[in-house]
Amino acid sequence: MSIIEGHSVEDILQSISDGKSLDLFRSIAKGGVESEVLKETKGLSKKQFYTRTSQLSQAGLIRRRKGSFSLTSLGVVVYHAQLVIEAGVSNYWKLKAIDSIESSGQIVEQERVKIIKTILDDNTVQNILVAQR
Repeated sequence: MSIIEGHSVEDILQSISDGKSLDLFRSIAKGGVESEVLKETKGLSKKQFYTRTSQLSQAGLIRRRKGSFSLTSLGVVVYHAQLVIEAGVSNYWKLKAIDSIESSGQIVEQERVKIIKTILDDNTVQNILVAQR
């Protein structure tokens, strides 16, 4: 567990680990949102809302200014990492196919890269897999 200025990776992941917190985090990431609007649109009780926004704030992911929430620089980095995870999940079956082909052991690196680029249409995921070896 890496600790940076009192924030650990575990704390950050914990703060977005449930669906409602992640949804709240995504909404804030899409643009500064007033707390009253967030409270109304997310279907959270007052206590749930404040608990979740407090956790996100303590993890260093969001800040509140003049009644609106926005991402911190760390929050922007975490949001982009979350987008990469979503891309991986949405390409799950394509990734399983690549794993299956690779497990044969009969594929050279050049063919591996060609297969990855053919099967996957997401450049970020392609780049991660190509750089893997």
